[in-house]
Amino acid sequence: MIGGIEKYYQIARCFRDEDLRADRQPEFTQLDIEMSFVTEEDVMRVMEGLVAHIFKKVHNVDLKLPFPRVPYREAMAKYQSDKPDLRKEWNTEWAIFWVVDFPLFEHNAEEDRWQAMHHPFTQPKAEHLGLLEKKELGKVHARAYDLVLNGSEIAGGSIRNHDLGVQRAVFEALGLTKEDYEEKFGFLLSALSYGAPPHGGIAFGLDRLVALMNHEESIRDVIAFPKNKDAKDLMLDAPSTVRKDQLDMLGLGLKQ
Repeated sequence: MIGGIEKYYQIARCFRDEDLRADRQPEFTQLDIEMSFVTEEDVMRVMEGLVAHIFKKVHNVDLKLPFPRVPYREAMAKYQSDKPDLRKEWNTEWAIFWVVDFPLFEHNAEEDRWQAMHHPFTQPKAEHLGLLEKKELGKVHARAYDLVLNGSEIAGGSIRNHDLGVQRAVFEALGLTKEDYEEKFGFLLSALSYGAPPHGGIAFGLDRLVALMNHEESIRDVIAFPKNKDAKDLMLDAPSTVRKDQLDMLGLGLKQ
């Protein structure tokens, strides 16, 4: 968006160091969408149309629009989860809704520090900028949203920081010094200094969505050549042992 592209989508093959659970794989497919000059409601409205179209085509089910919005604190207080399964409560086969009003920060008690709940590039709500300035971090809400289907998060996104001053304030709230964030994110801050449009986006886990819509318990059942519980590809017998001469060629070594 900073580069001048108004909007885009991509279906991307992703590789991530995931803990192996039924709904996660180290290799998966994601639908990634970013748009300029949008609000949360703009993003959610477009995604609701997409999901409703998929359900109509696949299951001939008419989902009621707009999807309900459940505030994060309400979900946690009532269900002790930010992705509750509401099928029994709603007496329906498909319980789909948005979770909104996430905290921007969460406190890490073990390390006694604040960290970003989603990521540090999420924009705070405008009415909470004063709380950010006063370092009342536990009260600051993010312009973030998750889409939940039958107790699983199928998509998540946010409105991004496009204001240089706000982005610096978020970094500083996380305990980063100017030297720290300039070293790690100087390229982004430099780009923001030239001016960036308000923008936001969302990403869907396509494998997870397909698994849920097919009533499968694991996304391995809807992925061609999935990794097993040890993150191994049984067809390719990968990962395999790397020979010493291969390591030497790359200037790498192994430590016990």
